[in-house]
Amino acid sequence: MTEKAFWVFLKMAIAVKGRVNQVSGCMDSDEQNVNENGRYIGGHSVLFNGYDGLSEDRIEEIGGLLFDPSVASQAKEAILMILAHYPKKVALDILRKYNKNPDKELRYYAKTALWECHMWNE
Repeated sequence: MTEKAFWVFLKMAIAVKGRVNQVSGCMDSDEQNVNENGRYIGGHSVLFNGYDGLSEDRIEEIGGLLFDPSVASQAKEAILMILAHYPKKVALDILRKYNKNPDKELRYYAKTALWECHMWNE
């Protein structure tokens, strides 16, 4: 899957299935972690109804984009969010591997996604 194909997939899934109901907010702060957490919480807007029913093959295909240095951070954030909520071990494995060497600007995002994925897979 390419980054462009991922965006087409995501936009189509949101258009057809709708977004997951959610409420979020964020604060502007001088503290890096507060801002990073706000960005992560806002990232939940990419979750579409049925994301948790994706096939494991699709999750592996999407997750593979995390390891492609040409993929933009914005796409990787969306991928991390989907993986963070996927309730199967395949997502945990991808997130564990990515967290060993995440993109510098996504370290907090990746760590939080891994933590959240652990919760969904308990």
